[in-house]
Amino acid sequence: MSRLPTRSDHRRFCRVEGWQEVRNARGQKVGHHETYELQLEDGRILRTRISRPVNRDSYGEQLWKHILTDQLMVTEEVFWNCVDHGVRPPRSSPREIPPAAAIPASLVYQLLHEVGLDEKAVAAMSREQAIARMQLHWSQASS
Repeated sequence: MSRLPTRSDHRRFCRVEGWQEVRNARGQKVGHHETYELQLEDGRILRTRISRPVNRDSYGEQLWKHILTDQLMVTEEVFWNCVDHGVRPPRSSPREIPPAAAIPASLVYQLLHEVGLDEKAVAAMSREQAIARMQLHWSQASS
């Protein structure tokens, strides 16, 4: 580790990346720590705490490794690039976002196991076709 970060470096990182300071139930700032959260595109929420007073006191190496990897989830290089140059960390976005009209997994399961369709037939269907096919199956089953 080339240099140990300070509490104010930690705060600068959070502010540059756009972390939101957490408030308590009464809408006040949290007392003994500054607590920040960052909502990621994949739905996860990262949380980090900075002991007060936020000053030039450095973190110990072990504590800093924990903060960096478990709370901020960045490398040391990415951290310093953000703090020193204002470059926001490259956070990955979800690998695959299902299309808005995707067939729900439970419906796929029913088409495969209740109706008896094969995977290729279900994969070729639109959401509307899948719903219509399941409704047809249910109407035939009740007759």
